[in-house]
Amino acid sequence: MRIRHRRPWDEREAAVTPEPVYLNRRRFLMAAGALTGVGAVGLAVQSAPQDRILQPLPHAKTSFDPGGELTPEEAITSYNNYYEFGVDKSDPSRNAWRLQPKPWSVAVDGMVERPAAYAFEDLVDFSALEERIYRLRCVEAWSMVVPWIGVPLASLLDKVGVQTGAKYVRFETLADEKQMPGLKWPVVDWPYVEGLRLDEATNPLALIAVGLYGKELPNQNGAPLRLVVPWKYGFKSIKSIVRITLTDVRPRTTWERQNAREYGFFANVNPDVPHPRWSQATERRIGEFGRRRTEKFNGYGELVAHLYQGMDLRQYY
Repeated sequence: MRIRHRRPWDEREAAVTPEPVYLNRRRFLMAAGALTGVGAVGLAVQSAPQDRILQPLPHAKTSFDPGGELTPEEAITSYNNYYEFGVDKSDPSRNAWRLQPKPWSVAVDGMVERPAAYAFEDLVDFSALEERIYRLRCVEAWSMVVPWIGVPLASLLDKVGVQTGAKYVRFETLADEKQMPGLKWPVVDWPYVEGLRLDEATNPLALIAVGLYGKELPNQNGAPLRLVVPWKYGFKSIKSIVRITLTDVRPRTTWERQNAREYGFFANVNPDVPHPRWSQATERRIGEFGRRRTEKFNGYGELVAHLYQGMDLRQYY
């Protein structure tokens, strides 16, 4: 008899928010309208032209404890930061239809055993997809609960083979002005670059997402594959990845180069360390009224706190 051991992110399917609840568009729209007066910017629900139909993805129904109701799909796909398509929260949903996510290749290089330009379908094991329900905490002090579909980043690194001595993983986003109108504006130095320490990248929580809400990843959310590291601020979860490099040198990430005082390399969620321009003690959950208390490491400290033993977490790394 095969005994199935429960993993830390497994949750009884009955505990996951029922589909009629998280698809209740009317309730979401009412909440969104009310939120326009609650700090930051209000939600904008946009319909964008699509040149592809998002296909369902077969996946195992597993999840991490979502800590509340899922954020409605309409909000996740219409309210996000993806400056390659514009700086307004609704710009990605309006402009990302230009992105052509198929075919797509990812260059894997540096300190790896099998460097190559991989078709993303060959890099990601689509027979091992699983659902992970994670909290997403933006550095701007808003948050969501997202049902991602993907595979552990560690499985991808195992496939390419990490050489001894590698210490960091560097990620790079597509930069194509024909597909990404936001590149015409010097918001940051393109292409967008992010990085993780190798022990962070191989942590079981680190995910390569290829879908959400049971379907392929929408363009505006980082199709066809993106990183998700739920214990860090959202800007670490780089979208539309075209290059993965293993290195022994810590990469200079985009926002660290732009303003290291406000956006450090580690960027772990920490309510005790304010952003230089606002508090991080509370957050605005999209679709809710009022604010809620932010948890250290976004609530995932049991699985990640050991990675930072001896580090002064009062610093904005």
